[in-house]
Amino acid sequence: MSLFVEGLNQWAFGPGAWLAIGLGIALAYIVFGIAGFGTALVAGPILILFMPLSKIVPLLVLLDFIAAFGNLLPSRKDVAKPELLRLLPCMAVGCTLGVIFLLNLKSDVLLLLMGMFICTYAIYSLWVRARPAQMAAGWSVPMGIVGGLFGALFGSGGFLYAIYLNSRLPKDPARATQSALISCSTVVRLSLFALAGVYAELPLLLLALCLLPAMALGLWIGRRLAMKLSRETFVRLVTWLVLASGIALIGRYLSA
Repeated sequence: MSLFVEGLNQWAFGPGAWLAIGLGIALAYIVFGIAGFGTALVAGPILILFMPLSKIVPLLVLLDFIAAFGNLLPSRKDVAKPELLRLLPCMAVGCTLGVIFLLNLKSDVLLLLMGMFICTYAIYSLWVRARPAQMAAGWSVPMGIVGGLFGALFGSGGFLYAIYLNSRLPKDPARATQSALISCSTVVRLSLFALAGVYAELPLLLLALCLLPAMALGLWIGRRLAMKLSRETFVRLVTWLVLASGIALIGRYLSA
């Protein structure tokens, strides 16, 4: 017990900070429960007020890992295996490239270009109603590779899987398949952080443990909200979240 208290005391959070962090995590996982992505977009701006980015990213990866499997388990029968098998190899290639670029290149310009691309697509999708209802299967290659690349570089590649899957599948299979993809992506990133020794730090693990109830509450609310949405409303909501992601990325570039 003393080890637990000592580990948490290293964060030096006051009651107000704990409340803000807990609410930020709950809100982030409401979004995750609805759309299957977006935790860094929602929780990041709140958590950055209390802890360094180097701790935020592995913390959210750990929570995303648990949440993604929590989303996947009750809906695994809805997973569209052909789409999953198309995207997985491409995602693996993208993740590998992302890790290489992360270690060797400056990614600020890529961050700006990604934000501009996301905003352009989202505005087009919200503004133009007459567009093809379904993407061709060949789009799984660029969407998978770029989604894996951006996921490894910025922790935000899920929007591309959402764009592709929502154009090809009904709502429930799209969500289930995206949960499977996010699960695989978090396994890769979790493994990299573990190899780097990030999770050898007890305070970080204890913080994740303390935030599990907030994550579970947000996930529970998000799932129930998603069940009440029609496919059209669901896709439109996801598109708004994609637009918010793009604006946040452009803002991150400008602030840097």
